[in-house]
Amino acid sequence: MEFRYLLVARFTLFNLMFASILLAVYIEGWLDGMLVPKTIELVGVIVVVFIYGLAMCGVKIWQTSVELNDIKTGKPPGGSRAARYIQSIYGNDSDGRAVLMSALRAKLINRITVIRHIANSLVFLGLIGTVIGFIIALSAVDPNATASADTVAPVIGRLIGGMSIALYTTLVGAILHLWLIVNHRILSTGTVNLYSAIVDLGENRGRD
Repeated sequence: MEFRYLLVARFTLFNLMFASILLAVYIEGWLDGMLVPKTIELVGVIVVVFIYGLAMCGVKIWQTSVELNDIKTGKPPGGSRAARYIQSIYGNDSDGRAVLMSALRAKLINRITVIRHIANSLVFLGLIGTVIGFIIALSAVDPNATASADTVAPVIGRLIGGMSIALYTTLVGAILHLWLIVNHRILSTGTVNLYSAIVDLGENRGRD
């Protein structure tokens, strides 16, 4: 039972490692460019969505780990997913059990799909920031303004500002997508193990 919460340990270790890398990058000052008005607002939205997805993933990983631990004892508590499945297959033939297995698999997959959707939304939010950044950059282009040297500098400043928004939001969206999708993979592995454990327990009980 020393590995009762192995799934939670993987989740915790991975996120601590990634958070440590992010902290080191911040200390080096490599994130200073995005901590400015306009850029930080768009980045903030992406970060909030990521935190929500990560928190939801953490809760599901904890629930999955607890269910796995209960199954390992051989006596899952009444009302648990495993107990309900065992009760549902009682008295069914092989075809009936196969249908219930498929239904269980679909429910478990649907339970974690939302995490992948949130991870994918981070990329789309980054692309929205990219579009906004390009709009800001292109809105600064005025052919009449380039006729005077005094007006060129503000135009270049707005171009650089718009491009920085575009690049930073794309970068943040891509990195946080990768971060969350790895957590989703950890959850997927735990869900597959949970499915196998529930089915194996049900089949063993059926043979008893």
